[in-house]
Amino acid sequence: MKTLLEISYVGTNFNGFQVQPNGRTVQETLQDALERLYGERPAVKGCSRTDSGVHALQFFATFESDGRIPCGRLPAALNSVLPPDVSVRSAVEVPEDFHVRHDVLWKEYEYLILNDSIRDPFLVGRAWQIKHPLGENELGRMRAAAAAFPGRHDFGAFMAAGSDIADTVRDMKWLKVIEDGKLIRIRAAADGFLYNMVRIIVGTLVDVGYGRISPEDMPDIISSRDRSRAGFTAPPDGLYLRHVEFSR
Repeated sequence: MKTLLEISYVGTNFNGFQVQPNGRTVQETLQDALERLYGERPAVKGCSRTDSGVHALQFFATFESDGRIPCGRLPAALNSVLPPDVSVRSAVEVPEDFHVRHDVLWKEYEYLILNDSIRDPFLVGRAWQIKHPLGENELGRMRAAAAAFPGRHDFGAFMAAGSDIADTVRDMKWLKVIEDGKLIRIRAAADGFLYNMVRIIVGTLVDVGYGRISPEDMPDIISSRDRSRAGFTAPPDGLYLRHVEFSR
């Protein structure tokens, strides 16, 4: 029986989702919990490979079992043995040919920026604080630059150097810059993302806000496929996997 888990987690104390030789990961934590319940260690597959320090409001993972624990009881059972920074929200049976990564239609990430010179202790590790707040004019520049991203493009300029991915073409559904009190929410939805793509986009938009990059140059930067022309990589603290949409 194949089971699909919907989970959420705070990534601050994780070295990403995927098992690493040294360091705590979400995948290993889930496998530990499942082993405690089933007496054997099932392989857990995730819908994405979030990096160290990155959070997930919605994440999906699958595993195979004998089905002895009904799906309706599984979230409570798992949450009773999981640490407090991971939570299972639901569990459903899926067809054996369902693939938690290949059947993803699109994903949305959200990045939180604390647009305030005063530290908020409740957002430490949960948002990136910028020391020089951005005003309405700066946010307007960021929105103008963001308008160049939606559509099907080669996003090679927004992939971390050293990545070995050959196909860097992605279809971006939207890129939004939302002012929410002292928070700036940057939301990006696409059929896939390159390594550090959202964090590089965020760093680039902040550079635009500060006047280091012109919003009019964004189409050329995208088409250049040149990483050196885009902005810096924003820290992982503010990045959340927000939504995952499956094709079935």
